[in-house]
Amino acid sequence: MGRSKSWIWAALVVVMLLLVVAEGKKIFEKKEKVCDKGWECKNSKFCCNETITDFFQVYQFENLFSKRNAPVAHAVGFWDYQSFILAAAQYEPLGFGTTGGKHMAMKEVAAFLGHVGSKTSCGYGVATGGPLAYGLCYNHEMSPSQSYCADDLKYPCVDGAEYYGRGALPVYWNSNYGIIGDGIKVDLLNHPEYLEQNATIAFKAALWRWMTPLNKKQPSAHDVFVGNWKPTKNDTLSKRLPGFGATMNLLYGDLVCGQGFVDSMNNVISHYQYYLDLMGVGREQSGDNLDCAEQVAFNPTVAPTQPAATS
Repeated sequence: MGRSKSWIWAALVVVMLLLVVAEGKKIFEKKEKVCDKGWECKNSKFCCNETITDFFQVYQFENLFSKRNAPVAHAVGFWDYQSFILAAAQYEPLGFGTTGGKHMAMKEVAAFLGHVGSKTSCGYGVATGGPLAYGLCYNHEMSPSQSYCADDLKYPCVDGAEYYGRGALPVYWNSNYGIIGDGIKVDLLNHPEYLEQNATIAFKAALWRWMTPLNKKQPSAHDVFVGNWKPTKNDTLSKRLPGFGATMNLLYGDLVCGQGFVDSMNNVISHYQYYLDLMGVGREQSGDNLDCAEQVAFNPTVAPTQPAATS
């Protein structure tokens, strides 16, 4: 009888210990941060620290922009991998290159850089290495056609400052310099030259445009690309659907979109697909709604002197 009681008490002690251990494990797991972003390490603490550098490294940047320091380039020594990574690090917590899993993240980096490459290229049809290898050839507009100064109460032109195109996604007009400067907390209205003097600031300005809606009721280029945006009935009727095409619509409006298959649109698509190939994703993964040939602009041009969407 005594042995039986001892056995029962021993069993109860073991059960109690197991319960304590289990409860302790639950508490520990609650304190331990885990992530669920669709990565291969889904629901693991290791997902939390994923960054663009985990899948996009310096040699890939060099492959994408292999001719940026060629003799014909106009920004030799200006653009580099580290400047892009420093700028991107500020937007990774907001979803840039960290949304929808590794595959989508790689596509987004290719998409963003596809825009950058197409807008800063000095490539031409018979250029050595092909015309798509010359992205980041420029960091500013070479022969401005106008002053790009317009009346604006909030962002008036500053004496001595010039607001011609500068940066990774070239910025034009005093109002755009002011808006983007506020967004990245750099005084670009008074110092627009920063965009051609500091590559990290230039990439930050471009990423701000990619990540930020032009209007509150509209998505950002990031949103339409990664699938965060659901089109309204009006969007559908206007043929605006999620995909790379809508990123061009948001960034350039009817300067590029709704014009049919024009060279300005095809060039951006070609850079995006070229970068997908070089990054090992492949152009067959470009996604649906690749072009904006028939899309109605989110923000139609309102005046011939100042476009609603900068190019």
